[in-house]
Amino acid sequence: MEELAKVFPLFYRHGETERSLVTLGLLTGLGFGAAEFVKYVFLTGAPVIGSIPHLIFHASSATITGYGRAKKNSLPDFLNTVSLHVTNNFFAFSTNIIGVFVEVLVLVTVYLLAWYFYHKASKEKMVV
Repeated sequence: MEELAKVFPLFYRHGETERSLVTLGLLTGLGFGAAEFVKYVFLTGAPVIGSIPHLIFHASSATITGYGRAKKNSLPDFLNTVSLHVTNNFFAFSTNIIGVFVEVLVLVTVYLLAWYFYHKASKEKMVV
């Protein structure tokens, strides 16, 4: 549900460049991540340093979905980010080495995919 709520505004945008949709995805994810960051740090007492990767995770996963939206192929990228989010949440509170490794792997994967898709997105106006 989080992934859909985060990227819902992207599905009502058109006529921009691919890069602008990807950037909008990044910004909506950053806003969502910031709200969750405040909630976890100030309301539940989560450590600040441990919450920063998840703030960036939200921005990165919305960037990936924004790229899918820009390419008019939203569903596969959306489902990929949902599956990565589920995996991340499953291992978020893991204390064993395998769980920590999987969570770090998921975070790095999302960050690198977002970086790749951001740079792959065209700056030219999209055809509607």
